[in-house]
Amino acid sequence: MITLRNIQKIPALVILAGLSFLAMSAVAGCAGNSPEPSLKGTASTEKAPNADGFVQHWLILEPISANGLTDSAVQTAVKREYFPNQFTVIPHDGDKVTVNGRELTWHAVDTNEYNVNLYYFAYGLGKQTSNVLFWAVTIMNCPQEMPGVRLAIGSNAASVWWVNDKEVIGIYGDRQTVIDDGVSKRLTLKKGPNVVRCAIVNGGGATDFCARFLGADDKPLKRFTVRVGDAGK
Repeated sequence: MITLRNIQKIPALVILAGLSFLAMSAVAGCAGNSPEPSLKGTASTEKAPNADGFVQHWLILEPISANGLTDSAVQTAVKREYFPNQFTVIPHDGDKVTVNGRELTWHAVDTNEYNVNLYYFAYGLGKQTSNVLFWAVTIMNCPQEMPGVRLAIGSNAASVWWVNDKEVIGIYGDRQTVIDDGVSKRLTLKKGPNVVRCAIVNGGGATDFCARFLGADDKPLKRFTVRVGDAGK
């Protein structure tokens, strides 16, 4: 049995050795940033939504420094021009842009969850995770025109969303991701490709987002596929 008296008899050298081992283990665990198991680079170019209609296939740009989560701060941040054609560009996996003198890369990713974990996306790349803005893009291919649908989103923290270059919804403040936390007005998805674009602003800590479309009957829309450009272009 280990007692306080027994502990007092343990040589100081042994204690120091144990502490040194723990410290080295902690450093080793942080030395290589392992990617989040739910996220992976994608080798496919087209994918259906999951069983609940969530879009799991995205192109994400490495984070850009940004501050503020209020309506005005977020709107100012997302409306600033960071790179050419940022509201219309259809990026490909591996494309690069220069923002504030730094080269940033677009990454095609899949998630096996309903949400996309941006914290682990950035951490896995050795990038900043707090006070940042993420751009994400996907393309929905609809087999026919779909009127009366709504974009339903959640994000941690604030986010602004566009469909076919039209801003359709924004949610603000320091919030957690909640499914269908924000829902757009009814809109029409055209037959063929529809571009969904979002900007997520995070203050600190965890950050992620989720998105799906609700049909005219308010049930999750599933009759489409998404693509994110040519993987490994």
